[in-house]
Amino acid sequence: MDRAVAKPVRRARVAVAALFLTNGALFANLLPRFPEIKAMLGLDNAGFGLAAAAFPLGAMLAGLAAGALIRRFGSARVAVAGTVLTALALACAGMAPTGLLFAAGLGVAGAMDAITDVGQNSHGLRVQKLFGRSILNSFHAVWSMGAVLGGLMGAAAAGLGIPVQLHLAVSGALFAAVSLASLRFLLPGAGEESAEPAPAEETSDGARPAQASGTASRFGGRGKYLVLLALVLVAAAGSLVEDAGNTWAALYLKEGFAAPASIAGLGFVALVGAQFVGRLVGDRLVDRFGQRLVAQAGGAFVALGMGTALLFPSLPGSLAGFAAAGFGIATLVPAAMHGADNIEGLRPGTGLTVLSWLMRISFLLSPPVVGAIADATSLRAGLWVVPLAGVMVLLLSPVLAGKKAR
Repeated sequence: MDRAVAKPVRRARVAVAALFLTNGALFANLLPRFPEIKAMLGLDNAGFGLAAAAFPLGAMLAGLAAGALIRRFGSARVAVAGTVLTALALACAGMAPTGLLFAAGLGVAGAMDAITDVGQNSHGLRVQKLFGRSILNSFHAVWSMGAVLGGLMGAAAAGLGIPVQLHLAVSGALFAAVSLASLRFLLPGAGEESAEPAPAEETSDGARPAQASGTASRFGGRGKYLVLLALVLVAAAGSLVEDAGNTWAALYLKEGFAAPASIAGLGFVALVGAQFVGRLVGDRLVDRFGQRLVAQAGGAFVALGMGTALLFPSLPGSLAGFAAAGFGIATLVPAAMHGADNIEGLRPGTGLTVLSWLMRISFLLSPPVVGAIADATSLRAGLWVVPLAGVMVLLLSPVLAGKKAR
């Protein structure tokens, strides 16, 4: 029980949750302002998509530096410093007078966000080990809560006509202050070794021995790489759907249905809010039905929900479609990460590291691809990548773990 856990550890759990909340809220404050920024900078859909891709590009370039920074300064300091710098970079992006400077601000913000993400997850794993049970999913649910909060703040600011520069400066200062206040309650010292996977029995070359019932064994000697590729694609599908809500939901509702700014921002809120609900119930669903069946149901939610919304376009239907997509992807990335970390024949941590790195490609490629399709045809056509991602999950779901035998 939580009461048996030392008070400093319980305080550290609240502090880590605060970090996840701020991480979700900071970038989400910017998203409902995208239509306004796009218009102010005079960007077409393709140009805006390229600018938006700077955020995941920055994350990819800086992500591998997080481990060295954590070893040098500790996960607590890295997470808090990354949060403050993310807030500053996003405020600068909102003040940018040109598309190039807007992209530069997003690139720096993405780099800092990636480092923050690794730092807060690393510290969360330290806290989880001291709790003696799984609590990491609750942190990710709090991230979704923060994203909903940030999206609502951004939509309200847009509806009230608050200048983008003032809005992002105030929201950035607020969440940076929350992050700084949490630092004193985080676990002291480095202690990052506690976040490492427990040593597994290894072969002479350091790889895990094959297990009798593993998925990789179905494909022969190279099976582990095929399974890892499939898991990367499952995670990328979830990331692509999430990015569609991040980058295009507000623009689609504004341009497609003439929705006011305060309503257009709710497309992203609907997706992330439903994702939050899915994460709250996801652990229980996975325990009962297995990763595979839950992912298949999620893929169907994405494909049918968003597909129906695009076939029969309306403002309420589109909001419902984004919500269905968010609920459908709730467990995909955690499921893929769990699978990658348990692939037979790979050294401990290798599968998870590769998957975490490669899944960011979908965040990088999705904005310019959807933007190019939108300029050639329509944004509605570009958003068909969302139901197609759901179909991909359905096709690749056999690589995920099934229900455990009792």
